[in-house]
Amino acid sequence: QVQLVESGGGLVQAGGSLRLSCAASGRTFSGYAMAWFRQAPGKERDFVAVISWTRGTTYYADSVKGRFTISRDNAKNTLYLQMNSLKPEDTAVYYCAARENSGLASYPRDYSYWGQGTQVTVSS
Repeated sequence: QVQLVESGGGLVQAGGSLRLSCAASGRTFSGYAMAWFRQAPGKERDFVAVISWTRGTTYYADSVKGRFTISRDNAKNTLYLQMNSLKPEDTAVYYCAARENSGLASYPRDYSYWGQGTQVTVSS
């Protein structure tokens, strides 16, 4: 059974940085894609970034391109999201997700496994 556990959220001022981590366990993730989504109160869950676990190919939402960087450490089975130049509109619960396919999907319905989420709050 795949388990995903996020950490690293918190409160930061606008313009600051945070790094989220997602510890993955339960199987080897070769051939998987892993992604970050976020959900603000009263809004739908939105795509942030995705990476193919084996090749490291990435894809970003336009709203975070140039500010956020997704990466993974294969040896540690850990996914990361480095978030720089944070804005108040980045405030949300951030979720790690995994799918048994290396395609860089950007819809929540394409992902079978989810973490519990970590809160990121950016103050103005």
